[in-house]
Amino acid sequence: MRLRKMGLVMAMMLAPAAQADEGMWMPSQLPGIGGQLHAAGFQGNPADLADLTRAPLNAVVKVGGATGAFVSDQGLVLTNHHVAFGVIQYNSNAQRNLIEQGYVAASRGEELPANPDFRLRVTVGFDQVTDQVLANARGKTGRAYYDAVDAASKALVAACEREDGMRCSVANMFYGRDFYLVKQLELRDVRLVYAPPRAIGNYGDEVDNFVWPRHSGDFTVLRAYVGPDGKPADYSKDNKPYMPPAHLRIAREGVSAGDYVMLAGYPGITYRHRTAAEFVDQVQWRLPTAVATMKALQDVIEDAGKADRQAAIHYASQLQSLKNNIKRFSGELDGLKRSNAVAVRQQDEAAMLGWLDRQVDAQALRPQIDAAMAQIADGNATRERDLLLGLIQSQTQLMRSALRLQRLAHERGKPDAEREIGYQQRDEELIAGQLRQVQRRYNAAMEKRLLGALLARYQQLPAAQHVAEFDAAFGRTPAELAATLDRVYAATKLGDEAQRLHWMDTDAATLAASDDSLLQLAAKLQPALLRIDDERKAHEGELLRLRPAYMQTLIAYRKQQGRAVYPDANSTLRVSYGKVTPLAARDAVAYAPLTSTAGIVEKNTGEVPFDAPKPLLDAIAKGDYAGYLDPKSGAMPVNFLSNLDTTGGNSGSPVLNAKGELVGLNFDSNWEAVSASWMFDPRYKRAIHVDLRYMRWLMDKVYPAPWLLQELGVPVR
Repeated sequence: MRLRKMGLVMAMMLAPAAQADEGMWMPSQLPGIGGQLHAAGFQGNPADLADLTRAPLNAVVKVGGATGAFVSDQGLVLTNHHVAFGVIQYNSNAQRNLIEQGYVAASRGEELPANPDFRLRVTVGFDQVTDQVLANARGKTGRAYYDAVDAASKALVAACEREDGMRCSVANMFYGRDFYLVKQLELRDVRLVYAPPRAIGNYGDEVDNFVWPRHSGDFTVLRAYVGPDGKPADYSKDNKPYMPPAHLRIAREGVSAGDYVMLAGYPGITYRHRTAAEFVDQVQWRLPTAVATMKALQDVIEDAGKADRQAAIHYASQLQSLKNNIKRFSGELDGLKRSNAVAVRQQDEAAMLGWLDRQVDAQALRPQIDAAMAQIADGNATRERDLLLGLIQSQTQLMRSALRLQRLAHERGKPDAEREIGYQQRDEELIAGQLRQVQRRYNAAMEKRLLGALLARYQQLPAAQHVAEFDAAFGRTPAELAATLDRVYAATKLGDEAQRLHWMDTDAATLAASDDSLLQLAAKLQPALLRIDDERKAHEGELLRLRPAYMQTLIAYRKQQGRAVYPDANSTLRVSYGKVTPLAARDAVAYAPLTSTAGIVEKNTGEVPFDAPKPLLDAIAKGDYAGYLDPKSGAMPVNFLSNLDTTGGNSGSPVLNAKGELVGLNFDSNWEAVSASWMFDPRYKRAIHVDLRYMRWLMDKVYPAPWLLQELGVPVR
């Protein structure tokens, strides 16, 4: 154990020799790369960046599944328009479509509540707990290993959450090699304060998504509230704004090419330390298959939405997510091919294993690595089935609710510490919030079509991937499937919010005796889903046990190469740094790093998605940019590029200058860099940010909110 830890420490010490703009660093690693930070242009103390109780990192928050930051001492939070899109959609209807119109609260009393399951979390603790997590796992295999890690993690979380208002989790670093206890203050009352219209916040939509140059005002302002006693609370008119311990200050000056920038946020997941076989699977099967399947779902929503405007609004957020993922996965596939990622990873892995074979003291690792690779290959046997069953549970509203209710009733029969994560007592309030919001995101005809599209694909799978319970429930032919869906959705009462919440509060026996058609269907499917879940845990347990040998070898191999060693992203707080950087995308195609309002006019056609609002076009024509112009170009900036290392989940991440002041808001990557979740290619990796000079100008001159600008601490020009 001591040697293993020493190897990791040495690897971290040597990592700074790697390329400066690569790396999603844990805050605790930043003092160790202080020299590189200062060399790049950082003017602060790197030690301050490792302290989660101090600015600037204590102002960076997890917003939904992405990132945001406190920007006032009264709980204002700045994040992306697309991150808060569900909140905007939740408050929209056919009569008051805030997606199209935007929203500017005239006062705090007009701030609108977010959907009930929307959460904002502030990280206040991040402690290594590897020994505690693995204490009872050593010597075990498969499901027993998984259960030991799971039980230890739940115990740590339970102890952590004894403090009121805290939400805790155990994060797995380096694929089972190290574990950290993450402690977060969870704020449950979040409100919509300012959102630009769709034609600003999502200017260009999917045509421009992952494309540079961009001209999007992808920002939204929210506010976090707490109860009168200052503690986290559900929405109430009596609540008061949360007063964060620190907030980011918006810079008076903007950025130019070559300027130092850094970003803090919660990147979702990267796979850079995966095996060569996993790279092959990603390129040859997972990405093409996922894109084709999601395109089918996109077609369903768009087609049904043409005839039913209310249904289109209900599914607007889901459609936006599908379109974003389709384009991201398509770009990822193109990028991995462009960078020849499979061959590069295969060559690198072969060299690593060859190096390992020459290390006398490390020979014991090779059998574990070979076993891990075999385990990974075994997991592909049901990949088609698993993809479809996962989408059935994520892309439906009522079916997902029925399955969740049945699983919750099943888990309640166990001691709380033994319940599945996501179904413990700590999760029930969140489940109730999810059940409540279904009403504004569900349409029976739409869901039947979505479910039918997925199950039709399931029916075409090879017999070895079929599940008896699903075959019995839905039949083996399209006609049987259609008849089942018609019958079930015609009879179910789960479309009523009161009914959903009623069934949540009943015991397992009562739920089992329900005559509701959808609950009955979910009850028939549950044994299969539980069985598949058991198989998954046994598979993951064995990988948790075996994969650290691969990581130990990779870390040591990278160390002797002088290359970066940082954990793959896993939704924990990370920091990256770099510069405002142009892009040479391909032969004879080069891009400047800043765009301006002139590009908005050039792109404008008056038709979606390039239908710039008249107030914006009028303001651009007027040219009242005093105090906002870029001094070098003389133009009104909109977006800018950097070489910061980002991925999904970094949406809404604050971009800071060398002084730690807020200059931008991350919202996208360029097409050539979408594959960076798997492979970092410095030639192409760029991140795209809203220039906060554009945000301030919009809030000043186009859709004015002078009281909000005053709270943000920036002058109205």
